[in-house]
Amino acid sequence: MVLDYVILALYAIGMVWIATYTRNRSGSVKDFLLAGKKGLNGWMSAFAYGTTYFSAVIFIGYAGKFGGQYGLASVWIGVGNAIIGSLFAWLVLAKRTKNMTRRLSAKTMPEFFEKRYNSKRLKLTSAVIIFLFLIPYSASVYNGLSSLFEIVFDVEGWIVMVALAVLTALYLFFGGYFATALSDFIQGIIMLVGVVAMVICFMNHDNVSWDLTKLVNSPELGWFTFSSSNKGLYGNTVSLLSLIMLTSFGVWALPQTIHKYYAVRDDKAIMQGTVVSTLFALIIGFGAYFTGALSGLFPEVAGVGADNVVPTMMKLVIPSGLIGVIAVLILSASMSTLSSVSLASASVVAVDIYKGKINPDASDKKVNVTMKILCLVFVAISVVLAILNEKFQISAIAYLMGLSWGVLAGCFMGPFVLGLLWKKVSRPAVWSSIVGALVLTVALIFIFGYDKNGWDCTFPVALQTGINCSPLIGVICMAYSLVVTAVVSLLTKAPDEKTIASAFTDKQAE
Repeated sequence: MVLDYVILALYAIGMVWIATYTRNRSGSVKDFLLAGKKGLNGWMSAFAYGTTYFSAVIFIGYAGKFGGQYGLASVWIGVGNAIIGSLFAWLVLAKRTKNMTRRLSAKTMPEFFEKRYNSKRLKLTSAVIIFLFLIPYSASVYNGLSSLFEIVFDVEGWIVMVALAVLTALYLFFGGYFATALSDFIQGIIMLVGVVAMVICFMNHDNVSWDLTKLVNSPELGWFTFSSSNKGLYGNTVSLLSLIMLTSFGVWALPQTIHKYYAVRDDKAIMQGTVVSTLFALIIGFGAYFTGALSGLFPEVAGVGADNVVPTMMKLVIPSGLIGVIAVLILSASMSTLSSVSLASASVVAVDIYKGKINPDASDKKVNVTMKILCLVFVAISVVLAILNEKFQISAIAYLMGLSWGVLAGCFMGPFVLGLLWKKVSRPAVWSSIVGALVLTVALIFIFGYDKNGWDCTFPVALQTGINCSPLIGVICMAYSLVVTAVVSLLTKAPDEKTIASAFTDKQAE
C-alpha cells in the first residue's frame, strides 16, 4: 500500500512540474486557448482529444453500469467510440474546423456561431448553455474518481475531489491549453499502460480465467446478445444503440472536444491525429467496457451499486503497487477531461460574454486574466456540486454525463456540423435547433419519467427495464437538431454572401 501512495505522490509532483514548466506559455488569450501560433503536432492533439473523450465516467460509471447490464456486448460501445467518435469525427471535422475557425478568427464555439451566422445573440446564448451544462459533466467526473478512492484506498471522497481540483486548477491556471495538452500526452501514455495492465490482471484472476468461456457463451451476456430480461423497447437493442450513438456522435458537437481541432498544427498533424486518436480510443474503450463486462463473474459486486462495481473488482483483483498505477490511470483520465471542460467553460464566459457583451473594449491581458480566474471558479463550482451530489445522492454518474452530452450535442449538432459542410444553413435554423433541443429535453424527461437515485425510465414501455433514459433522450435530441437544422434552412433565407464568403473562402488564396 505504501508503494501505491508513492506512485500517486510522484504523479502529483509531475503535474506541479508541468504547471511550473509551462507558466510562461499563456501570456495572451491565443496562447492560453490555442497553445500559440504554431499549434500542436498530431500526437499531442490526438492524446489531448482522447484523454478529454475518456474520463473516470467511462471506467467507473459507464463500465460498471452497462458492462454489467449487457455483458460483453457493451464492448461495442467502445468500438463505436473509436470508429464514429474518433476516426469518422477526425476525417469529417478536423480539417474543416481548423480552416473555418482560422478564417473566422474564432477561438470558441460561441464565437464560431457568431461569425458563421452573423449573430451576437447566438454567441451569448450558446455561451450560457455551454457553461451551465458542462458543470454536471464535470461533477460526474469528480464523483467517478471519489468512488474508486473510497473503496480501494479508504479515503473520503471529498478529500480526493478537492485534491484533484487543486492539481487541475494549478496547471490549467499557469499553462492554459499548452499545459493541458502536455499533461494530456503524459496522462494518455499512463492511461494506455494502465488499461493494458488492468486487463492482464483481470484475465489472470481465478474468477475470469475459469469462467470467461461461460460469459462468452451466455445467452444474456455474450458478445452479440442482450439481456433477455430486458423485454421493453428501450431495454433491448434500442438501449445499447442509444448508448453507442450518444457517446460516439455526441463528441461531434461538444465544445471541449471540438476545441482540439482549432489548435492542430497542419494537415500532416491532422492525419497523425486521426490514426493515433482512433487507436487510443479503441484500446481505452475496449479495455474499460471489457473490464466492466467481467462483473458477471464476480459475485462480490452484487448489490454494491453500479458506480461501485469496478472499484470493488479492482480491490479484489489488482495487487498492491499496481493498484497505484491503475489509480493514476483513473486520475489521469479525470484530470485531462476536467482541464479541457474547465478551459472550454471559462473561455466562453471570458471571450464570449465578458469581452463580447459586458466589456467589448477589454484588453487582451485583461481577458486572459479573467479567463484564468474563471477556470478556478468553474473548478470550484464543479467540485462543490460533486460533493453535494455524493452527500445527498442527487443522481447517478451515468445520468449526469448523459444529460450533459445530450443537451449540448442536441443544441449544437446541426448548427456546428452542418454549418461546416453546408453554406445554406441559416440563422433561424440554428435558433430552431438550440431552443427546440432544450424544450425537447425537458419534455422527454417528463415523458419518460425518472427516479432520483438513478434517473431510471418510468415510462410504461421502458418501466420493466429499470435502466438509464438519458442516452436515449440525448440521441433523440441530436437527431432532432440535424433534421430541424436542415429543414428550416431549406425553408428560410441563407446567410448573406459576405457572411458565407468569410466562412468558406480562404482569404490567403484570393
